Amino acid sequence: MLNVAIVAGSSRSNSQTAKVARFIRQTLIDQHQLDADAVSLIDLGSNPLPLWPAEGADAWGDFEKQLSAADAVVILAPEWHGMACPAIKNFFLYASKAQLAHKPAMLGGISAGVGGAYPISELRASSYKNCRLCYIPEHLIVRGVEAVMNQAEPASEDDSRIRARLNYNLDILLRYAQALKPVRGQIDMSNPAFANGM
Repeated sequence: MLNVAIVAGSSRSNSQTAKVARFIRQTLIDQHQLDADAVSLIDLGSNPLPLWPAEGADAWGDFEKQLSAADAVVILAPEWHGMACPAIKNFFLYASKAQLAHKPAMLGGISAGVGGAYPISELRASSYKNCRLCYIPEHLIVRGVEAVMNQAEPASEDDSRIRARLNYNLDILLRYAQALKPVRGQIDMSNPAFANGM
């Protein structure tokens, strides 16, 4: 049994990013036969993390448990002014190898227009170093997000295409999760000389 955690990285409540996260969660349950309680959702808009460093961040305790139990992660980042938004960057200041090391993750960029690629590039470059998250080669870019993933049936050709790409990516993510699960148990992450990445 695999567990997946989905992180909706927008700081806005009721965001389009959270909508996509809920759609992905339901897709994992309906199309990939995961149990509902095996797919958790972390919505940084509904449960924001204080700017790091923050002592006693209540939300982080719950998030930490969800991430630790996960075998794979989906990271969704809205594009704001050509950048990943602050909430998801702040999330990675909290996340450590204790929760995420050597777990596969799929990145998703979210855009109301035709953008969405820059958060993918930014997070691939800067978010994995100390937490050791393993991004799979496939990612998702949801463009024109308000017009897709809104109901059970696709509303357009673009909607059908992004759903097909999502299913393809999730299948790969779950295969990576299955393959890396035994690897994590064989890696010694307690060596203080290598606490941080290079």
